[in-house]
Amino acid sequence: MTAFRSRLSRVALASALALGIAGLGASPAMAAAPAPAYSKAFIAAAGPLQAAIEKVKKAPSPEGLADLKAQFEKVAPLATAPDDKFAVGNFGIQIGSLAQDNAIQRKGVELMIASGKAAPDMLPKLHFYAGNFAYEAKEYAAARASLQAAVAAGYQGADPLVLLAETYFQEKQDKEGLPVLIKAIDAAGASAPEGWYRRALGAAYTINDYPAAVSVAAKLVKGYPTKQNWSAAIAVLRDLARLPSQDTIDLMRLMARTNSFAEERDYGEFVQAADARRNPGEVKAVIDAGVAAGMVDAKKTFYAEALRVATPRIAPDKASLPGLEKDARMPNATAATLAGAGDAFLSYGEGAKAAELYKLALTKANVDKPVVLTRLGIAQVDAGDYAGAQESFGKVEGARQGMAMLWSTFAAQKAAGK
Repeated sequence: MTAFRSRLSRVALASALALGIAGLGASPAMAAAPAPAYSKAFIAAAGPLQAAIEKVKKAPSPEGLADLKAQFEKVAPLATAPDDKFAVGNFGIQIGSLAQDNAIQRKGVELMIASGKAAPDMLPKLHFYAGNFAYEAKEYAAARASLQAAVAAGYQGADPLVLLAETYFQEKQDKEGLPVLIKAIDAAGASAPEGWYRRALGAAYTINDYPAAVSVAAKLVKGYPTKQNWSAAIAVLRDLARLPSQDTIDLMRLMARTNSFAEERDYGEFVQAADARRNPGEVKAVIDAGVAAGMVDAKKTFYAEALRVATPRIAPDKASLPGLEKDARMPNATAATLAGAGDAFLSYGEGAKAAELYKLALTKANVDKPVVLTRLGIAQVDAGDYAGAQESFGKVEGARQGMAMLWSTFAAQKAAGK
C-alpha cells in the first residue's frame, strides 16, 4: 500500500479542500455564492482562529501550531449551524496540515461531511479522505464505512476500492477483501500496479479460491511478465489445483519455457511429474538446468536416481521416434497411439512434428481432448505457431482450463516478441 498512500499527502488534502470562508475572509471566487448562515457565537470565535491560521502560515513555529490546535478544540464545539461545521472543518484540515496532525485533519473532514454543506463533487473526496485517516488509525470498520460512502457518492477511480480491500485484509478477512480488490484492478485496467495483482493472488491462495487465482494470475503475467510473476502464478495454480502428474507436467513445462524456476522444489516437481521412464530427455535437461542455476544437487538421492534411470534411456528413446511416427500414421492407429507419439516428439523439442500427430489424434474417437489440445498448443508454441497455439488453448475445457489460460498468455507474448 505504500504507493497508494503517497497520493494522500497532507498538503494535497489541504490544497484540495481548503476554501475561503465567506464572511470570515471570503475568496473572490465565492463572492457570488449564497451567504452562509453562521451562528453569532461561532463568528466571534472563528474570526480570531482564521487570523491565527494565516499568521502561522506565514511564520510557522511549534508554539504557534500548539496554539492553533488549542484554539481549534475550543472553537469546534461552538459550530452548531451547518455552515459553522463546514467552516470549522475546513479550519481543521488546514491546521492538521500545518501541524502534520492526522487526528485534527480527520476531525475537520468529518465535520465538513456532517455539515451537509459539501458540494456534490467534493463529498466523494471527503468520504475518501475520512476513510484514509480511519485506516491510518487502524479503525478498519470506520474506514470501510467511509470508503463505501465515497464509492456510493461517485468517487472516480480505483483508490477507494483498494483501500477498502485492505481494511478487510488487515483483519484477516481475505474472502471479503479479494472481490473488492479484483473490482479495483478491473476499474484501473492497464494502469493497475503490479502490487495489486500480487496482493490479490496472495489472498486467493490464502483462501484456496482457485477460480480467482486463475483469473488474477493470468492478468498478472499479462501486465507484468517477469520471471518472478510467472513463477508465482504457476506455483499458485500448481498448489491450488492439485492436478494429477500428467496435468502437472504441462504446467511445469510452462515454468521451463518462462525460465521461472524459483526454488529446488520447482525442479523436483518437474522431475516427479515428468517421470524419468516416460520423459527421460526432459528429466535430464531440467536437472542439468537446476544444477547450472545452483538450485539442485545432482548427488541427492532423488535426483541421482532420476538421472540413473533417465540417462541410459535417452539414446534408444530418440532412436524409436521414427518407428513411433510410422505406427501412429497407420490408418487404424488409435487416438492413444497418436497422442503417445506426439508426447514423445514434444518431449524432445520437435514441436512441429508433435503438433501434426496431436491434430491427427483429435480426429479419432475416444481422444482425451483437454490433454491433447493442451499439448497441441505447447507443441505449436515450440514450433513458433503462436496464433495456432492460442486457438488450441482457447478450446481447452475442464480442470486444465486455468493452465491453458496461462499458456495462452505466454503464446500471446511470444507472438508480440516479448
